[in-house]
Amino acid sequence: MISLTTTAPPISRKAHRLAVGALFFLLGLCFASWASRIPSVQQRMGISEAQLGLLLLALPIGQLLSLPLTGWLVAKEGSRKVVLWGVGLYATALLGLGWASSLYQLLPCLVLFGVGGNLTNISVNTQAVGVERLYKHKPIMASFHGLWSLAGFAAAAVGSFMIGHAITPGWHFVLIALFIMAGLAVSAGYTVREDTGVDPNQPIFVKPDKELLGLGAIAFCALICEGAMFDWSGVYFKKVIQADKAWVGAGYTAFMSTMALGRFGADWLAARLGAKRVIQLSGLLTATGLLIAVLLPTLVTAMLGFLLVGFGTSSVVPLVYSAAGRSKHMSAGMALASVSTIGFLGFLLGPPVIGLVAGATSLRVSFALIAFMGLCVSAVATRVRV
Repeated sequence: MISLTTTAPPISRKAHRLAVGALFFLLGLCFASWASRIPSVQQRMGISEAQLGLLLLALPIGQLLSLPLTGWLVAKEGSRKVVLWGVGLYATALLGLGWASSLYQLLPCLVLFGVGGNLTNISVNTQAVGVERLYKHKPIMASFHGLWSLAGFAAAAVGSFMIGHAITPGWHFVLIALFIMAGLAVSAGYTVREDTGVDPNQPIFVKPDKELLGLGAIAFCALICEGAMFDWSGVYFKKVIQADKAWVGAGYTAFMSTMALGRFGADWLAARLGAKRVIQLSGLLTATGLLIAVLLPTLVTAMLGFLLVGFGTSSVVPLVYSAAGRSKHMSAGMALASVSTIGFLGFLLGPPVIGLVAGATSLRVSFALIAFMGLCVSAVATRVRV
């Protein structure tokens, strides 16, 4: 008797990797598209710098408030379902940001954008942990994060084109959202369907164990450095290096370039040297680069320093997320949410601390403090099992 029952052929690990990599790229494109048009939105609404600064706090508030809920959702429903819904929410919120006509419309859209960004961040990293397991724990996490960084360059180029052709943020974001949804439709069928450690009875709050707290501390120190570079590199080149107007953004570009490049090489290094040693070297590179920029504040030396900082910060968070996803204490989603919460506090605290220290002393002193946080990455990594 011939059976009419058929089973779907298994999906190759390469297909899983391509699909999850595509999701990382789409998420990076979504976030960076918004970042590229912030000046346009500010100008259109007539928002002052002070108002903009307060307004932009809505995004990290949305991220922070949704962190514990996201871990619980991933543990209960699985990362595949959360990432598919999360990408749709993220793209929809982007449309809201483009078409908002008042602060009262923009504010809730930013909170929603933060929630969507966090839902996708935790769930897509859980997907990446699942793909990494298919490769027998061969390090591949950093390459996923490299695609996110690469999307930032693509979004900046598209944003410049849109601005140059006087295309409004609303229509710009419509095109981006359509591209994201098309990419999601193609990738969805190849995502990892089952996470390790999914527990429908997982409580919403779980106390992290000592190992996860250590990984969170590494992420905290590393993201303080990242946050400072994102927000203050241009100011440093303008006020300390006193670079010409055309070169004010050179430090940020140098940092972002090596950060993206370093992520594509971090997996290769981790496979040969071990994740712990790579994180230790990364912390030393970050500290060295910042100290070069502080002690030798010229255009050439500062650019060299920022190049080193980019390499230094590139691999820490991906490798820490990879280690957290292998936790035996809780599910991958909850473990990632725990480490991400601690690390995200560093990302939020870094820029304002730089400002406070700079106001009391100088920018060079505040960047020296960030160099110390780079050393802390190496120090904590020696005491944590990665």
